[in-house]
Amino acid sequence: MVTTFKTLVLGASPKPARYAYQAVSLLEKHQIEVVAMGVQPGKIGSKPLIEPFKKLSGIHTVSLYLSPQRQPDYYDYILELHPHRVLFNPGTENPAFTTMLDKAGILWENSCTLVLLSTNQYQT
Repeated sequence: MVTTFKTLVLGASPKPARYAYQAVSLLEKHQIEVVAMGVQPGKIGSKPLIEPFKKLSGIHTVSLYLSPQRQPDYYDYILELHPHRVLFNPGTENPAFTTMLDKAGILWENSCTLVLLSTNQYQT
C-alpha cells in the first residue's frame, strides 16, 4: 500500500504568478513531498527546480502543468515513472495521453491540484 503522496509537478516555474508555482508551495504547506521539474532554472521557496527527465523513484502523483502540445516529449518519461495517478490540471487535458495511461494501468483525473488540496481531497 502506498503511504506517501510524493508528487512530481511537471512544468514548474520559478514565477510566483504561475499555478505550478502555487501548487508546489501548497503541496509543501500540506507536508506532501514534492519534486518541482521545469525547463527554467530557479527555486520555489527553498525547493530547487530540477531539469526535465531526471531519474526519479517513488512518485505517487504527477501533476501536469504542460499544454497538450508539449506533453508528447514526456509520455515515455511519465510512463516509466509508473505513478499511481496523473492529474491533468485545467488546460492540460489530453485524450491521447489518457488512452496511453489507461493501457498502462495508471489512474488519471482531469482535476486541479490547487482545488484538490484546498478541499482536502488530494489524499483520497
